[in-house]
Amino acid sequence: MAKLNQEDILAYLEEATILELNELVKAIEEKFGVTAAAPVAVAAAADAGAAAEGPSEVTVTLTDIGGTKVAVIKAVREITGLGLVDAKGLVDKAPSVIKENVSPEEAEEIKKKLMDAGASVEVK
Repeated sequence: MAKLNQEDILAYLEEATILELNELVKAIEEKFGVTAAAPVAVAAAADAGAAAEGPSEVTVTLTDIGGTKVAVIKAVREITGLGLVDAKGLVDKAPSVIKENVSPEEAEEIKKKLMDAGASVEVK
């Protein structure tokens, strides 16, 4: 039997049909006692590890306006882009959601701005 080189194998793989490739995978699994499903398990484990790091999206909630209502309204306007009346209404209804589904980094920036204005903030 002639020894195949890497280029011959790659050429075969390029020309093979999906059914032929499926049969090849099954034959390799049987011959060498391996399974092609192992990389999927590794990818699932990597996803689980990423989930354990923390949430990818959080919600910033204004819990208390503190003593400087005007400064908090200005901060809310800057963060949300709302008009004066809408921002005041949001602040008056505290506890209220300021921003939903933001990255943890952006949530920390928002929290800092609101806390600098004298408000109490919760990030979930």
